[in-house]
Amino acid sequence: MGRPFMPPSETIHHPTLIAVDWGTSALRAALIADGKIVSQRHSDQGILQIAPGGFANALDHFCGDWMTHSQALTLICGMAGSAQGWQLAPYMACPRPLQNLTQHLVWVVPNKVALVPGISCELSHAPDVMRGEETQVLGALQLLGCADATVILPGTHSKWVMVKNNSVMHFHTFMTGECFALLKQHSILERTLSAPQSDPSSADEGDERLFDQGVALAFTGASLLHTLFSVRTLALMDRLKPTQGLAYLSGLLIGEELRAQAHLLKGPLVVVANPTLQRRYQRALALRGFSCQTLGDDATWQGLQCLASHLTRHTLGSISA
Repeated sequence: MGRPFMPPSETIHHPTLIAVDWGTSALRAALIADGKIVSQRHSDQGILQIAPGGFANALDHFCGDWMTHSQALTLICGMAGSAQGWQLAPYMACPRPLQNLTQHLVWVVPNKVALVPGISCELSHAPDVMRGEETQVLGALQLLGCADATVILPGTHSKWVMVKNNSVMHFHTFMTGECFALLKQHSILERTLSAPQSDPSSADEGDERLFDQGVALAFTGASLLHTLFSVRTLALMDRLKPTQGLAYLSGLLIGEELRAQAHLLKGPLVVVANPTLQRRYQRALALRGFSCQTLGDDATWQGLQCLASHLTRHTLGSISA
């Protein structure tokens, strides 16, 4: 039996949806039949692992048995729609209602397989872009039953998305996760950091205290470029265990991200991430006096389901093969 899934507001004509999230380093899919998740699959065959011209075969190998259903519709979000992916799905400029994503789909197999576009916005200094997160945002709003929210999507490139009346107004990207990895592996800090032997998601009280210390310092310190060096000096003076340094570094970087977005810390706040990042951002926000709701993978599947429903009701009949 599949897990209950939030049904669309109207009956859809394609009872079988193959929802695909195809990123840079991973490929995952969910088979959704009559509004329920029947099965899920995961692979490390991200777009960087696929040879040019090989995307159709890779998808067929991954879930071709699902796609044999005559009424199956496959919607793919993420980096498969980038210039390095299957085919470019040009960005939809915001502000624009999220439902309008269906008007910008790129059909790689007419009426059967489509790529969801990303979204772009113009900031004062440069443009910003996202791919895949737009689908998570749409799904999060549907799951929570709200039309206005600040949606935080932590990760390699964290996104802060401001939504009003189901429209993305603007968003900002932070290279938080990538900076964490680079500092941990390719900087002088590497010599004073070591990964915990236990599950990294189960931090002890000392780790949590140091994470909190990092968040607090990020809000009061003059510059992240200065406070980062404290990861090294605290370890040199035996005030920071190597296994706790990662928690402190994580607090510094996440705290800096929150400090930069302090003017947007107003409800409702939604964090869409894996359980480990959910806990870290929820804790960091709580230290600043804010609460948030959290969601995981279901946001992506719900977003693709919502697009499929909207597409079938309003668009699919007018698309020519």
